Amino acid sequence: MSEETKSLNFIEHIIEEDLSNGLPKEKLRFRFPPEPNGYLHIGHTKAIGISFGLGEKYNAPVNLRFDDTNPAKEEQEYVDAIKKDIAWLGYQWKNELYSSNYFQQLYDWAVQLIKDGKAYVDSQSSEEMRIQKGTPTKEGTNSPYRNRSVTENLALFEGMKNGDFEEGTHVLRAKIDMADPNMLMRDPLMYRILKKTHHRTGDDWCIYPMYDWTHGESDYLEQISHSLCSLEFKPHRKLYNWFRDAIYQYNKENLPLPPKQREFSRLNLSYTIMSKRKLLNLVEEGIVNGWDDPRMPTISGLRRRGYTPASIRNFIETVGVSKRENVIDVALLEFKIREDLNKTAKRVMGVLNPIKVVIDNYPEGEEEFLDANYNDYEEGFGSRKVPFSREIYIEKEDFREEANKKFFRLKLGKEVRLKNAYFITANSVEKDENGEITVIHCTYDPKTKSGSGTEESKRKVKGTLHWVSIKHAVKAEVRSYDRLFLDEAPDSHKDKDFMEFVNPNSLEIIEAFVEPSLQSAKIGERFQFQRIGYFNVDDDTTDEKLIFNKTVGLRDSWSKK
Repeated sequence: MSEETKSLNFIEHIIEEDLSNGLPKEKLRFRFPPEPNGYLHIGHTKAIGISFGLGEKYNAPVNLRFDDTNPAKEEQEYVDAIKKDIAWLGYQWKNELYSSNYFQQLYDWAVQLIKDGKAYVDSQSSEEMRIQKGTPTKEGTNSPYRNRSVTENLALFEGMKNGDFEEGTHVLRAKIDMADPNMLMRDPLMYRILKKTHHRTGDDWCIYPMYDWTHGESDYLEQISHSLCSLEFKPHRKLYNWFRDAIYQYNKENLPLPPKQREFSRLNLSYTIMSKRKLLNLVEEGIVNGWDDPRMPTISGLRRRGYTPASIRNFIETVGVSKRENVIDVALLEFKIREDLNKTAKRVMGVLNPIKVVIDNYPEGEEEFLDANYNDYEEGFGSRKVPFSREIYIEKEDFREEANKKFFRLKLGKEVRLKNAYFITANSVEKDENGEITVIHCTYDPKTKSGSGTEESKRKVKGTLHWVSIKHAVKAEVRSYDRLFLDEAPDSHKDKDFMEFVNPNSLEIIEAFVEPSLQSAKIGERFQFQRIGYFNVDDDTTDEKLIFNKTVGLRDSWSKK
């Protein structure tokens, strides 16, 4: 076996086997079929990456098909958001399609199944149908309407379509086997009456096809060669094949390729909710500020927080394709964005928790503009001028009056380097009536200017601090995010609601001061605030107010908690 063959995942092995058994390569066709009832989240990126990744690998078309069969929950807003997210990730679909394109064909095929005695109209209540369906250990019982005549079924089904009946009075069911050990095969629903306006078809229909009937037949109509879905749909495969085979006999000439369903493990991420219904709860309850809140695991939330398409695609590639369910540590996703931004983000200076420093021997009223590279280790990032003056801000935690030998930042009587500037020594402090330090008085060594080439500037000093000139500092709002949930698996507790694990301190609003070069930063632009972490310019930024989101810290601080 070659190294290339060994490195194939199990889905690629299936495709290679099909090709070797005679499937023409030009017949390969894949699809990503989201329901437009919410925004895509990080869990969807695995399915997106698999289908579109196979399209890229085999130079095969990939359809983006919206499974839009439930107008009660679906909206055009979600369609638009899904398209935006997939395009942002860098994937291109061949055709934009909708299950609603096929409503007439699905109806016609349902009529054919009724004529063949493979479907019937049931008039029981939903509760009656639930009881007669049985349990996994007890066979179901036949509906009293199961043996209606073809003529009566056709008339009732047409009446359902024409709006003659109220919701809940009738459904169309496939006639399969009420004793099948797979409960999905026990006469599953094919159509229900739903008098809701559809976002694409308006009020043309008042009956809508169920997922299992729609999904496989849509694959068949589009001649999808491999229908790929997550493991929870594995029990559906038997029904998928039954529906497919039931209509295959009518269409062999025009639609020769019956699709194959194959399943992979879905992406489960620690400290994260993957249910669109539960994510909607977070939005509706005001726990977050919309689907694109940077604390949300939605793709739009991750984008707004500062994640890059490359970091997400690398994450999915690392997770890989498997048949076994497992939970991926969210720290891996955070590692991937650090890895990417370390290569691509400009280094700048911002102070989030400021304390004032006065450099007593620096001339009052004087200022200078120091040369500073956006990246000291890589070429091509460019440079800017950073203003320096007698009064600066540093981080409050970067100073102690007294500290042990392991504290390499500023302390009384000790010297540190100011990034891109000079060496300073702390001499004294001012305090308020509560004993809190308000001002640190320092002196600087004018011979230690960074980049000056003097022997003094080359002197070894262990601490280097970031800073901003008070006179030139730009005020900015920083939104510092923590994980939205305190529990590793917030929706796995049977005795507790997932809302109980919401982190009340997941968002901290900070008034920060940043260097003036950031005044012209554009929405979405990403930076490394030196010694702090990675930040990007939020969508709420205006000409009057600069707002940054903290994407991730420089190091994993959560594990220490």
